[in-house]
Amino acid sequence: MEKHLYPSLLALTLGLASCTVGPTYEVTVPTTPDYWNTNLQTDLKKGTPNIEGWWRKFNDPTLDKLIEIAKEENKDLEIAAERIIEAQARFGVAYASLAPGVAGSGAYDYARSSESIPFSTPNPSDNYGTGLDASWEVDFFGGLRRSIQSAGASVEATGEIYHDTMVILYSDVAIRYVEYRTLQKRIQLAKGNIVSQGQSVGITKDRKEAGLAPQTDVSQAQANLSTSKALIPQLQLQLAATRNQLAFLLGRYPGNLQSLLGSSTNIPKPPKNIRVGLPADILRARPDVRAAERQLAAQTAQVGVATAELYPKFYINGTLGLSSQSSADLFDSSSRIYSLGPSFQWRIFEGDRLRQGIKVEESKTRQALLSYEKTVLNAVSEVETSLSNISFEYNRRSHLNDSVRSARETVSLIVENYKEGVADFQSVLDAERTIFTQEDAAASSEGIYTAYHIQLYRALGGGTQMRNISQNQAK
Repeated sequence: MEKHLYPSLLALTLGLASCTVGPTYEVTVPTTPDYWNTNLQTDLKKGTPNIEGWWRKFNDPTLDKLIEIAKEENKDLEIAAERIIEAQARFGVAYASLAPGVAGSGAYDYARSSESIPFSTPNPSDNYGTGLDASWEVDFFGGLRRSIQSAGASVEATGEIYHDTMVILYSDVAIRYVEYRTLQKRIQLAKGNIVSQGQSVGITKDRKEAGLAPQTDVSQAQANLSTSKALIPQLQLQLAATRNQLAFLLGRYPGNLQSLLGSSTNIPKPPKNIRVGLPADILRARPDVRAAERQLAAQTAQVGVATAELYPKFYINGTLGLSSQSSADLFDSSSRIYSLGPSFQWRIFEGDRLRQGIKVEESKTRQALLSYEKTVLNAVSEVETSLSNISFEYNRRSHLNDSVRSARETVSLIVENYKEGVADFQSVLDAERTIFTQEDAAASSEGIYTAYHIQLYRALGGGTQMRNISQNQAK
């Protein structure tokens, strides 16, 4: 019997494991525009995007250090790494379903049979047993294989989500850092203007004592100085909030960051000749786009998993063990028992429920496709917005710098004229307020212009390489 059984089972296995139901996923490539709608600014070039390690192009050692700290200590990144480990484990669970399941067992009981049952043995007896039970599902219709495909695509999607978390994190760290330096520069400029306005207060007092100016000039000068001084605490408040946000992104407490940031007022300058490529490039460069495509692949395989439930499931079951009424005889060859044979299960009367389940998975697949297309649309939109922001802020910054130069010349001339008595103090106040406002606006614009370049790098895909994630290293 055994000699005829094994070849039959082998033939059954090879013959059944050849059919895979459900749709076979094919990589979907959404259409994108042939070119960007926004004209490129002077420091932006066509060509393959050069976005790898983009933060190093700002030539700021402190920024480089902050990125490295965030890479190692940011909590969102650590959570994303753990999700990769989880996805890998789920893939392992799915893959293990292809192998036979083997369970060991052992039992003892003391039993007496009923005297009312013919041929039974009413005398109490001991029963000993131990053995192995095995069951192997022959993946005839490919439900298990579709499940493995889905789990594998989910692992890849989770890896891309981790990558996207890095892209977002690095840009957020860089933008907060630029905001911090911008606020430091605005505070420095405000203090410089306060010194100049303090000198104007002294001039008005000297002229009043000399009988050349009224008390109103002194009062107006002091009021202007106090208004300017009131801006410092407001800027310092924003500086502290930005430092706290930056510390959070780095996975640290705020007090641990002050010495690293220092008191520099140099706002990082964006690099020259940034290549932005074409809209089609973001399909390969942006991890959120790649993640959406992998999620679509994973969901498509789930349709096959649900479809396989319509068909019978085939198993090869086996038992190998020992059974005896005496513990002394349990391990004798005469106590062995075994069985081996195929079986199947078929959910015949659940057809409509199973078909509705297939429709659920098909709808989820269409949703995943729409989400993928939406992600591509958003990616193109973000790049277009960044390009427009850079272009408009470039012109704004240029005009503000011109305004600052003119305002500085005006203040110098008007103050001299006031000293000589050929200009009223209201002209001095207006000039000082103008230079204060224009210098502050120009500094803000410089920071915004740099931040827009960072947003462009982020929109183009961030240019980071995903680290290998393993069970022993989740960083």
